[in-house]
Amino acid sequence: MREYAGYLPYIGDEPIETRVLTFEKNGERVEVEVPLLTVEQLNKVMGKVKQASAQFLKSLSVTEIIDLLDRVMAQLLDRRHPYRQKAEQVLPIVTGYDEEMVRLGLTSYFKTFRKPQLQRFLVEDLENPLLLDDFQPRAKGGFSKAVGPDVIVHVWAGNVPALPLWSLISGLLVKSGNIGKVSSAEPLFAGWFARLLVEVEPKLADCLAVVWWKGGDIERERAVFGQADVVVGYGSNASLEEMQRRLPVTVRFLPFGHKVSFGLVSRSCLDARKAWQAAHQAALDIVRYDQQGCYSPHLFYVQTGGSVSPKEFARYVAHELNCFAKRFPRRPLSLEEMAAQASWRQREELGVLANKEKEVLGNEAGDWTVVYEPERREFAASCLNRAVKIVAFDDISQVIAEIAPYRALLQTAGVAASPKELFEWAEQLGKAGVTRITALGHMTSPEAGWHHDGRFNLRDLVQMVDIESAAEAYAEQFAPYVD
Repeated sequence: MREYAGYLPYIGDEPIETRVLTFEKNGERVEVEVPLLTVEQLNKVMGKVKQASAQFLKSLSVTEIIDLLDRVMAQLLDRRHPYRQKAEQVLPIVTGYDEEMVRLGLTSYFKTFRKPQLQRFLVEDLENPLLLDDFQPRAKGGFSKAVGPDVIVHVWAGNVPALPLWSLISGLLVKSGNIGKVSSAEPLFAGWFARLLVEVEPKLADCLAVVWWKGGDIERERAVFGQADVVVGYGSNASLEEMQRRLPVTVRFLPFGHKVSFGLVSRSCLDARKAWQAAHQAALDIVRYDQQGCYSPHLFYVQTGGSVSPKEFARYVAHELNCFAKRFPRRPLSLEEMAAQASWRQREELGVLANKEKEVLGNEAGDWTVVYEPERREFAASCLNRAVKIVAFDDISQVIAEIAPYRALLQTAGVAASPKELFEWAEQLGKAGVTRITALGHMTSPEAGWHHDGRFNLRDLVQMVDIESAAEAYAEQFAPYVD
């Protein structure tokens, strides 16, 4: 099976060089052909996208853009649609994730971009979405308008299916031309989305592009970054630092690096009935995309003093992970991932010799690992791929003391607690650096309009243009009706 990745506006009949990326899973093989443009061709694409977006995309109202995106989402949510069927067939092979997990994940994700959710998204960031269309009156006096960049360049990373949609749709909502560089680990969906969008509205054909080059290609990155107004980058902190060095000082850079997320379970949730439910939801967060997202949990802090002890809760989670392993088998691991997991588990098993209360749980196939620790003195990420720690704590202050030194790396906390505890803990978690607090089972499914790493998705892309009240009053004396 061969698929063509990417999407290009028309830049002439000259040939486009391609590279072939090969993916295999359970005997099935997919060859993905990705476009590798020359610097000259990239320059043409940049110019075409900038011109077309200025002429057409910026002429649309934000309501019209939302309606277009809603039509695209309706088709992607229809499992009979060719693009949806292709996604369900091909993405499990490309990413290695279980077919059912991909299907359910796509449906949940696409629902985030329907019309009501996008409207909420706009209101969350801009309060008055009409700021994107025209000057609007401000409470302080005067008028303001939100103006999107001419061109946004997106550099995507990772293998979570369809993840580029978030930043690409954000770029479209602010009426910018968009050029996305796909990840070698999941190069397909962004191009499919672009083609489907153009099928819905052919006049958008030249307003966006989806391209590829090998990460770290200095020549191509400098060529593209030098013409961008905003660069949105995803990846490791090291790769983002390298990327930033290639950006002109006049280009706005919005980096999204690696983050660490965790869960918190209160003793109020640890009776015989509620504990099983919390463990099920915790395991669901662990299983979804095998902890590959920045919002996936690496450990769970479980409070002592409940009817179910933290050690028993760890066994509950282990049971749930074993059940999920049958329904959603873990993706095949690379040799490097297998070595990392074996090393991590061996280190934890050696720790049992020093602390008899510590426990390492797992199945014979090694599909998952749960480590219980009665106490912890260091906050650290797991080796991923369904490996998690359950750590006992007595008071929230202990957790805060452990996580506070890592505030720059913190993102999501999944919380199971009473309403009073939720707000009390949220206050302290926010001060420690956590930017998103959600329910267990929802850690890997952010709501529409969430503040990614504590920032605004749309507001960070636009610049505000103000007409001060003094200018408005001054203009009155030059009106034709004034003598």
